[in-house]
Amino acid sequence: MTFTMYSTPWCGYCHRLKSQLDREGIPFEIVDIEQVPEAAKIVEEANGGNQTVPTLVYADGSSQTNPSLRDVKEKLASLA
Repeated sequence: MTFTMYSTPWCGYCHRLKSQLDREGIPFEIVDIEQVPEAAKIVEEANGGNQTVPTLVYADGSSQTNPSLRDVKEKLASLA
């Protein structure tokens, strides 16, 4: 996987981005921050202490918060 999406089951933005990524055939891992306490800490570190989702963390250690599909595709292209 090239990135992990941290999300919650009730997040509409997360559901939208997940469907867009699935439709585009872009593989990713998804982690529910409500079920995995250590994941919530990763999200807080990426967002100045806030549990903002979706937060994507890439293989290079960089992150994006609530990115558009276009933003994700551009980031993945830069990692290729």
